Amino acid sequence: MNRPLQSITDRVSTRKGMWLTLTIWLAGTLMLALFAPSAQDYQVTSIDSIPEDAQSSVAQSKIDHYFGDNDGISAIMVFQADNKEAGLAEIPAFLEAIKEENISGIKNIVPLGEMPPQAAAQFYSEDETTTMVPMTLDASLDSDEIKSTIDKVYELQQDARVTMKITGPAAIGADTTELFSRADIVLILSTVGIILVLLVVIYRSPFLALIPLLGAAFVYEVVNQILGLMGMAGLDIGQQSFSIMTILLFAALIDYSLFVFSRYNEELKQHESKHEAMKLAMRGTGVPIFYSGGTVFAAMLVLFFAEFAEYRNFAPIFGTAVIVVLIASLTLVPAMFTLFGRKAFWPKVPHVGDKQVKKSSFWAKVGRLVTQSPVNSVAIIVIILLGSAFNIVNLEYEFNTMKSFPEDMPSREGYEMLEEKFEPGDLAPASVLLEADGSVNEEKRQELAADLSDQPLVESVRVQNMTDDQEAISYQMTFGANPYSKETMDALEGIINDSESILADSNLNGDLYFAGETAVSVDDRSLNNRDLIVIVTLETLLIFGMLIFLTRSFKMPLYMMGTILVSFVAALGLGTLMTDLFFGIDTVSNRVPLYAFVFLVALGIDYNIMLVSRFMEEREMYPVREAVEKAVANTGGVISSAGIILAATFSVLMTQPIQLLFVFGFIVAVGILMDTFLIRGVLLPGLLVLFEKDKKRNQ
Repeated sequence: MNRPLQSITDRVSTRKGMWLTLTIWLAGTLMLALFAPSAQDYQVTSIDSIPEDAQSSVAQSKIDHYFGDNDGISAIMVFQADNKEAGLAEIPAFLEAIKEENISGIKNIVPLGEMPPQAAAQFYSEDETTTMVPMTLDASLDSDEIKSTIDKVYELQQDARVTMKITGPAAIGADTTELFSRADIVLILSTVGIILVLLVVIYRSPFLALIPLLGAAFVYEVVNQILGLMGMAGLDIGQQSFSIMTILLFAALIDYSLFVFSRYNEELKQHESKHEAMKLAMRGTGVPIFYSGGTVFAAMLVLFFAEFAEYRNFAPIFGTAVIVVLIASLTLVPAMFTLFGRKAFWPKVPHVGDKQVKKSSFWAKVGRLVTQSPVNSVAIIVIILLGSAFNIVNLEYEFNTMKSFPEDMPSREGYEMLEEKFEPGDLAPASVLLEADGSVNEEKRQELAADLSDQPLVESVRVQNMTDDQEAISYQMTFGANPYSKETMDALEGIINDSESILADSNLNGDLYFAGETAVSVDDRSLNNRDLIVIVTLETLLIFGMLIFLTRSFKMPLYMMGTILVSFVAALGLGTLMTDLFFGIDTVSNRVPLYAFVFLVALGIDYNIMLVSRFMEEREMYPVREAVEKAVANTGGVISSAGIILAATFSVLMTQPIQLLFVFGFIVAVGILMDTFLIRGVLLPGLLVLFEKDKKRNQ
């Protein structure tokens, strides 16, 4: 791979190649901008993660088959007054006003005023201060149309004595779309702003800040339009996926740009020609950048093996971004720096004969310290990492997605009003389907209901629907605890596993199927655990294999991969501890560990590749200790700068309105800083000194 890659970078570095490269990028970007659709045109609020063959999906499909689905999107109007005399009696009149307004998109609303008092009572809280009124919206509505419909309902509500909030899947989806539409702008501006400030502060050069950002603008536009074409071809682009992709794009391109101009700076101190300097710079950094980008790309492709559609959705989106970033890092970035030449470093312009890394620099001192005392250096870092990783035993997952949204989001407020005033299990009862081998009489139907009621945490069970031949019966099973809690999920999982014995106790032959929010959460947890094991295993093996190919060694990849895996566990433990201490977030989404693993391993290994590549280069001329010292001294500045910028870039996700992204961004930022300063700066160099041997040289 070295020769073809070197041929490309050599050509890009020439005067003719530089202009040709810039022309191709400019023309290609303009063509895509003019004729390709934008990825935003195909963004969706969420991806249905649970596969069709999951237990809960099969159950819901069967229930819809036997009893029909509602052919719409559900929403719930929640009305709350300070006391029962404060206006809830006016709700039926308000519902009638909605009906008379004939608001587009509303299919039906529960006619509370037309129901007998006994039937209507189930829609009122026990203290009679809160009422919930289900309604169904047309399934053909998109998010903007749903938002418009809901807003018109809000406009009709005039009774100041009563608070109304609309929740349920329709309202949650509309609120989420609006959140991300505002958040995307904040994300881009925050990302560009923080990168610009850090580059100027660290390098004190306006051009070194603007050139990588200009390159990132080209890459963002190209990726956005390519994803738009993929969306046109049928790819759903999740809003969360796109937000994280944006961060990955900027972070990776800035990282690789730093590696290029750092080595370019070295070569300009030895060669007068800016073209010759870039050619030699890319010969030193081209292969490491190629393998670094390759590891990130491989990590994204591994996500195709996930069961979760949400994880699989990452693969084409992130993979596309990484490929374009990698191509740009090997062509566009060196061409742009070559165009500016020494002026890119103004006011600290490098000249031939200038000193390279000073022996008094911070990383030169660190390199000497580690090579002189490798055992102590390694031991101290290992203790820090193990101490950080210890908190992972306290990791608790949150399966209620509503808790991830902002507290002032209307649909969350409505949900919490229900949660406060109604029984926890009433928020999301489970549906149980009996598919019997024959007709089931009343006695056996009630016997099964009684057996289900006897199961742990089950509050009540009642027959909900039945086919004419009495062979398929659905039950509504309500739990006495929060349907999203771990205890309820464990209870339902136990019931599912014991379903055969429950049927046997009821003297029935057939199958039981379980649907509803809790059943989906059970499948979610099981599939996520499966995906975490599969992705961690495949990604580790794949990257390990690529490192063997890069280093031509089996031993060296063990240090590189081992240190990154330990770093990931430490970052997860320390990150969750800090989010609890500083932000009061004591539970995390079960998506966070896999998200963090994919990015920390894929991006963290980049720095190990850069260090080891420089070590291997220096080792051709110096003994191991001196080679390690020089590698640390020469790469320390750029890698620490890249790490700080990369961590800050991922921390921009903390501006997003979704708690999952907040926690994920924080943990990745913590992990990158640990990789940059502890792993790459001390632990890996120490291991190289301890276990690598000097090459035998010809006398």
